[in-house]
Amino acid sequence: MPLRDVKIEPDPEKAALKSKQRDLDRPTASEIYEQVSRNARRELERPLRALAISGLAGGLTMGLTGLSVSVAHALLGDAPWAIFVSFLFYPAGFLAVILGRAQLFTENTLYPVALILAERRHFWKTGRLWTVVFSSNVVGSFLFAMLAARTKALQPQMLDALAQMGAQAAQPGMRHIFWSAVVGGWLIAMVAWLVSGSHSITGSFAVIWLLAFIVGLGHFAHCIATSGEVLVAVLHHIIPAGAYFRWLLPATLGNIAGGVILVTLLEYGQVKLD
Repeated sequence: MPLRDVKIEPDPEKAALKSKQRDLDRPTASEIYEQVSRNARRELERPLRALAISGLAGGLTMGLTGLSVSVAHALLGDAPWAIFVSFLFYPAGFLAVILGRAQLFTENTLYPVALILAERRHFWKTGRLWTVVFSSNVVGSFLFAMLAARTKALQPQMLDALAQMGAQAAQPGMRHIFWSAVVGGWLIAMVAWLVSGSHSITGSFAVIWLLAFIVGLGHFAHCIATSGEVLVAVLHHIIPAGAYFRWLLPATLGNIAGGVILVTLLEYGQVKLD
């Protein structure tokens, strides 16, 4: 038989290895954008009840950010090193919500907006998503604050530490809160973008922890994560109820600006201009 007629069968093991190597290649910006778009389509098609329940769970669970820090702070004290160590636990709420696939408003400054830039017909569905998720996140934050401030769940020193965190967050002027929230929104929307390009839970965990840690350590405003702390301060009678809404408005607007402008528009731009 002539040599050219000999058929060489491909080695299944080598083919599987090459497939794995391709899977481990760094995804391109276009591939991440496609994943973001797929996530957005799924979320926009979910029923309102499912979105509301998921948003409620997200808001309640985000209370773990302030709770984790306040527990560590109460146990370790006020030394600078102790405060730094306490904020190592700040990402707990973000990890639980994002890896658990609950709805978080600031993630949605990336997913549906990125889809709208390519397909404008999704504008009203995005408005519906934002309204339901934001309101249910805030209600979930209030439920967390009720649990923390109106029950005996926390030891007094831990409750005091949590309430003081909320009071400090609400203290600055509205301009400072807005620009602080721009940074916070930018970082958390970047988390959503990078997690979409991650190959593993370990990689996602590292990305979420690192960027959320910066949010906490820098005291950057986050309209949902910080809501639990500020509402605890209100229920603990450290600040008036109006202070929460005075804080919430610039915090929300800043998070939207940071997520949409600094992440979504820029990442979409680099994809379309590539």
